[in-house]
Amino acid sequence: MRFATYEDPHRHHVAVVEEDGTLFPLAGVTSLTALLAETGGLPGLLAAGAAALDAPPGPHVGDVRLSPPLQPPSVRDFVTFEEHVEGVRRSVDGVAGVPEQWYAAPTFYFANPHAIHGPGQDVPVPPGSGVLDFELEVAAVIGREGRDLTPGQARDHIVGYTVLNDWSARDLQSAEMRVGLGPCKGKDTATTLGPYLVTADELEPYRDADGFLRLALTAEVNGRVVGEDLLSRMSWTFEEMTAYASRGTRVVPGDVLGSGTCGNGGCLAELWGRRGEQDPPPLKPGDTVTLTVEGVGTLTSTVVAGTEPVPLPSGRRRRPRGARATARPAGG
Repeated sequence: MRFATYEDPHRHHVAVVEEDGTLFPLAGVTSLTALLAETGGLPGLLAAGAAALDAPPGPHVGDVRLSPPLQPPSVRDFVTFEEHVEGVRRSVDGVAGVPEQWYAAPTFYFANPHAIHGPGQDVPVPPGSGVLDFELEVAAVIGREGRDLTPGQARDHIVGYTVLNDWSARDLQSAEMRVGLGPCKGKDTATTLGPYLVTADELEPYRDADGFLRLALTAEVNGRVVGEDLLSRMSWTFEEMTAYASRGTRVVPGDVLGSGTCGNGGCLAELWGRRGEQDPPPLKPGDTVTLTVEGVGTLTSTVVAGTEPVPLPSGRRRRPRGARATARPAGG
């Protein structure tokens, strides 16, 4: 089953999306995140969707403006594709290879849940950036609260999947990561989700013997294919990622867990690292990025001009301990 969120002039609506694009709204439901918390997981969500299909249909998906399928309380973005790590590390950090520590656990960072964009929504260039990049990912969505889960338990906590574009200002990212805290403003302006939440049962036919979802991934810029990969080339399953995310803490309904960017052109920076030049060039206003995930959907966004950064002073350098401040002259 597929769920979408759309808006009219007055409010948001959550609906089941049929194969022909007809929307069947869930009566009184305006938030998929809230619905997940109320239904308590996949069986409850499917039941709510089945009830909607018994009601009169709503508009066609082509006649409405889609919003992000949900507003997540948190976004954990993992990095699970070895090929991506190798290429981007060469491009952003100027070093080769994959750190040995990467293999120890499925590393992630927290993205900004207040900067979620929907399908078809324009994405502004981050203030101060001249090197904007897309990143093709698949995201798992949590449907039930859990803590210290095993991978086996985690499967029952994943309610579905959606396409994720992790927009990245590579020049800002490269500069700030020299401090050693990981990406922040380089990833802060936008994360795009959509077009739908596809329930986990829909993708079970794609699961291979090792537990990975064998889904074809394609990235295009202005209609030109720049990347193709398989989701099953991840080094950890979504269940293993969910178990790690829940270690010592909680995952809650609506939490989003990004797969990390796929290899073989899942972003521009990986290609730059392999080719030794910015080919294709960084994204600019007017460029359109189209990401397609087999069985999940196609997510399209157009880059637009952003705002200029508000100027800030450089950090104050500390004085040696014990040094006396120089008093200002009176009236100076």
